[in-house]
Amino acid sequence: MPLTDDEGTVPGALCALDSAPRAWSEQDLETLEDLAQACSAQLRLRALAQEAQQARAQAAALLGNSRLLLRAAETMARTSGLEQVRRQVSDLVSGDLRPAYVGLVLRQEGALRRVTDQAASYVSLEERFPVYDSHEQWPSAQAARENRIVLVPDRQTLVDHYHPDTVAEFDAMNLRSAVCVPLPDTYGRALGTLILAWDTPRTIDISERAVLTVLARYTADAVERALFLDGRIDVARRLQQAMLTDLPTVRGLHLAALYRTAADQEMVGGDWYDAYRLNPTRPSGADAHTSTPATRLALTVGDITGHDMQAATLMGQARSMLRQASHDHYRGGPAAAVDALYGAITDLEMSISGTLVHAHLTPLGDGAWDFTWTNAGHPPPLLARPGHPVRQLQEHDLLLYPGLPARRTQHHARLEPGSTVLLYTDGLVEEPGTPLDQRIDQLSHLLGEDNSIPAEGLLEQIADRIAGPAHDDDIALLAVRIDALGTVQTESS
Repeated sequence: MPLTDDEGTVPGALCALDSAPRAWSEQDLETLEDLAQACSAQLRLRALAQEAQQARAQAAALLGNSRLLLRAAETMARTSGLEQVRRQVSDLVSGDLRPAYVGLVLRQEGALRRVTDQAASYVSLEERFPVYDSHEQWPSAQAARENRIVLVPDRQTLVDHYHPDTVAEFDAMNLRSAVCVPLPDTYGRALGTLILAWDTPRTIDISERAVLTVLARYTADAVERALFLDGRIDVARRLQQAMLTDLPTVRGLHLAALYRTAADQEMVGGDWYDAYRLNPTRPSGADAHTSTPATRLALTVGDITGHDMQAATLMGQARSMLRQASHDHYRGGPAAAVDALYGAITDLEMSISGTLVHAHLTPLGDGAWDFTWTNAGHPPPLLARPGHPVRQLQEHDLLLYPGLPARRTQHHARLEPGSTVLLYTDGLVEEPGTPLDQRIDQLSHLLGEDNSIPAEGLLEQIADRIAGPAHDDDIALLAVRIDALGTVQTESS
């Protein structure tokens, strides 16, 4: 009896067979016909179930792709650095497409450079070919060069069409198939390639190609943004570093400075330190009638408000203006220099705000030095003296802020031989959830532990133990140690 579908097509038959000759009665035929119709109905139901299952699978795939692209749009919009872009792409595709390897290569001066993920298990493999010529016979290079998706369905495709190194890398990573998708820039040109590879054979259907194309677009946008931000940050870092000049060499003193950027490389700050000679002054005391002038030093540690290029630029302006004010008003001491700085900022209507400690260091002629300072809302300098507890120089005035006038005051401390003064920015002592006073007390205790450590090593130890590796802000430290032998600087080079 024929089996039929909904359209009357006969996909098969129901057959009854016997082991001996038999005459089929009308009743037998009617029974077989009823059975055939029941079988046909069952087959139609099974076909409908299969179609429904396929429809559900397709709907689930479409939903998964939609969710993937939605996550990609949200996630990639929040990325900043290139390594973060690479890591986010890996995380996005791991749940849906489940590749064994995700790679990202970018064009750079005729070559392709890998963006490595240091946390990935296959980073050692990427380090073998961190850079390769964009004209090499690599699938990723072809995708970028021809600006089209390149499929690698199996190992033999690599053997037949690509460089032997690609086969070696494929085998080393135990891969079986791959796809290379170009990353289109704003003008549609390929700025690199997104690579996905699997450890099983895999074909990429039309819907997956569409998903990968859109994902590559989001990735390219994130890469362009990361390159732009990296460029801005690099310029700001260079500007910042250019402001951190070499310290003067002064007989009788040991000066040391340390600058560490924030753990988050985007947080370009306005922190700085500075030390330079001022107009020479006559020694006091027993050497007051000698003809050789002594050297007075100006010391500054400051922090301009903000964490961006603007902050770094304003820091450079404030630093230069304070240097000039220090030379013009050195007879009035550090307070006069900061007053002049504030006056210039106000008159020129500059939006510079922040905190600083500005000090003058003058030899007293008996091996000791006079430390005169003014504090504009900055964390207190610390004075460590042999045989005494560390003193926090708490005297301070208001911070620098447009429209907030403040007459500066200055204060004095005598630095005996063996004393150490530490100036620092708030990035060293700020920690969420911990009172600032408590952190400064911890710093004071560390500073007073051992005065025999060289000043440079002391600053490294302080930064490591107080701030640690994951500090959220830039750190600037400046230390001055008075020679325990009491040698006084008498040169004015």
